Amino acid sequence: MSLSRTSVVSTPVVELAASASPAEADTTSTSKPTALVAPLPTEDAASEGSSSVAVAPDANVPGTGDERPSTPPTQAELLDFVRRAAADTELVASLPLDPEGRTWARLEGPGGSEAWLIGWPPGTGTGWHDHADSVGAFLTAAGELTENALAVRLPTDGWKTLELSEGVDRHRKLSAGRGRAFGSHHVHEVLNESATEHAVSVHAYYPPLPLMRRFSRSGAVLRLEQVERPEDWQ
Repeated sequence: MSLSRTSVVSTPVVELAASASPAEADTTSTSKPTALVAPLPTEDAASEGSSSVAVAPDANVPGTGDERPSTPPTQAELLDFVRRAAADTELVASLPLDPEGRTWARLEGPGGSEAWLIGWPPGTGTGWHDHADSVGAFLTAAGELTENALAVRLPTDGWKTLELSEGVDRHRKLSAGRGRAFGSHHVHEVLNESATEHAVSVHAYYPPLPLMRRFSRSGAVLRLEQVERPEDWQ
């Protein structure tokens, strides 16, 4: 989940060969981005929000509480959870909506997962970010969201700026009732592009997010800007 206060991380520019894996990255500092990050073969990239405002009261949806299963929830189970939560019209209607910024309520996710109900005013979005080692799912409960994602695995550390190769971008419209699951290190931004209508969505992550990296993007150049940790958004 991406909220606003962050701590800045200063790391050098990384110079990578086009085919290098994260472990093979050359961390020599350079003055400009030179890494070409190629797309994954079939991964269809995608999850959630930025901004800042009122925090809605906690809400509950069916979940397992503190009971942890013998195996962690799968992406499919997280997607099933957000679908059921989004179908709970009373829950969705309970979220206060603010015209100036996103609102959110913490939910009880399955198997110890982290879950959120999020309201999106017109014209708001998350900015580019990832979810570290967590897998997750999100689904639009009302309105329509747009997801721009990268079908590529980024190096986990040792870089500040990367140049993306062609073919890594994915784009999708998620109207009410539509959502997706995603794997760890998924990189995307989520937007409410409507000029007039709020959107509401449900998100779930497992394990609970240990951190999120935030990026800025100019054309093919992706730059690591900030790292957010749980204390920054809870």
